[in-house]
Amino acid sequence: MTLLIYLLLGAGAGLLAGLFGIGGGLVIVPVLVLTFAALGFPAEILVHLAVGTSLATIVPTSISSTWSHHQKGGVSWHWFRLMAPGILLGALLGAWTASLLSGLALQKIIGIFVLLVAIKMGLNLNPRPGQAEVKAPLMTLAGAVIGWASAIFGIGGGTLTVPFLTWCKAAMRKAVGTSASLGLPIAVFGALGNLWTGWEHPQLPEGAWGFVYWPAFLGIVLMSVPFARLGAKLAHYLPEKLLKRLFALLLLVVGARFLLA
Repeated sequence: MTLLIYLLLGAGAGLLAGLFGIGGGLVIVPVLVLTFAALGFPAEILVHLAVGTSLATIVPTSISSTWSHHQKGGVSWHWFRLMAPGILLGALLGAWTASLLSGLALQKIIGIFVLLVAIKMGLNLNPRPGQAEVKAPLMTLAGAVIGWASAIFGIGGGTLTVPFLTWCKAAMRKAVGTSASLGLPIAVFGALGNLWTGWEHPQLPEGAWGFVYWPAFLGIVLMSVPFARLGAKLAHYLPEKLLKRLFALLLLVVGARFLLA
């Protein structure tokens, strides 16, 4: 039964990622928190375990997405090289920061972030394209901030990276493709950071290495990649504006649930 939940979660996260171009972490983290709570995992670590597992699941999906965008010329490897060093450091620091927070505090922070994303998506709030070239040091600093925040929230960073690259005069196709490529170092180093900070924690359930729970990882990954492709195809036929508003409503409910828990 638990495996079925993970498989369905992977399918849902992949489908939503393909439909809206967002990372599945926005869906995976809340559902894993609820699932781990139902399984009786200790309250002190269940949110950390959900975040670390979510980041690990983003690794294979990010590889697939990056390759697809690269084949279509949608990745700016110049921007990738500028932002990646900051992302690597930021992701490790983000995992360390999350480990210092209590499970309840981390849950509240994620709840606030989910609500903000819901408002942005529901009202279709997007930054205006910038008018000047952004200097390399600012790109690296932005990478550090994005990596840090993404590792705390358990996401691949697209929610933050796409608006930033749009502000940097990137066309939307380049912003989305480059964001997908930057999701890989965020996921890899965020997951490694969670392996490290949670290693040998006395309350870890069987099947967990640090704050990564492998049974959930396998179930999610098996379904997320094929369903992400399906979501990308459906996006061309379904009413995008209505879907975004419905998803924003779902995120509002999830965010409120996290804050009121």
